[in-house]
Amino acid sequence: MKDKAVILLSGGLDSAVTLFYAVKKGYDCYCLSFDYGQRHCAELEQARRIANAAEAEFRLVKLDMSWGGSALIDEAIGLPVGRSPEEIKRGGVPVTYVPARNTVFLSIAASFAEAIAADRIFIGAHFEDSSGYPDCRKEYLEAFNRVVETGTKRGIEGDLRLEFPLIDKSKSEIIRLGHSLGVPFQFTRSCYAGSEKPCMECDSCVLRAKGFSEAGIADPLLDSILF
Repeated sequence: MKDKAVILLSGGLDSAVTLFYAVKKGYDCYCLSFDYGQRHCAELEQARRIANAAEAEFRLVKLDMSWGGSALIDEAIGLPVGRSPEEIKRGGVPVTYVPARNTVFLSIAASFAEAIAADRIFIGAHFEDSSGYPDCRKEYLEAFNRVVETGTKRGIEGDLRLEFPLIDKSKSEIIRLGHSLGVPFQFTRSCYAGSEKPCMECDSCVLRAKGFSEAGIADPLLDSILF
């Protein structure tokens, strides 16, 4: 019998690569996606398609985090647009940061993992995000792993752990890895505005296009390699 793993699956590129990475490692994967009151849910149906492509279980969790504090929740807060990759990197914590979102998601994932007797929780955070999002930093994820190890039954018995295999990778390295694993990039959605094709204005679309260009791989959602 395969060991079980819980995968935080947003429907975006990084989480899709993480899912296929865990499948390649031999885990029986159970995906969690969250409808938390975000301004659009374009990624959620795609997350289901990605999970199906990986032959993984899929579960949608509904939460209410609509109290605001983020441009991804509160439409009165404008999305940052037209920034270069350099400006994004220098910009500090962006308004697209959702307060303590990963802490909420990982806590639910830990509960679910215990309930199904899973051995691993996977999250697709990586260093390009960690420069702006405090809950994508390696230090944060290592700290949460200690929470799992010391604050859950399966953790103290030596089974449950948090893994973040993309944390030290650039976006282009993640794309190359995903390409080698057969990730269906055409199903992934990254646009903060919810566009089916990358809008090429929001930070997420800019970084996605830069990553594909540097990887030398065409984004199936675009007609050509940009940058």
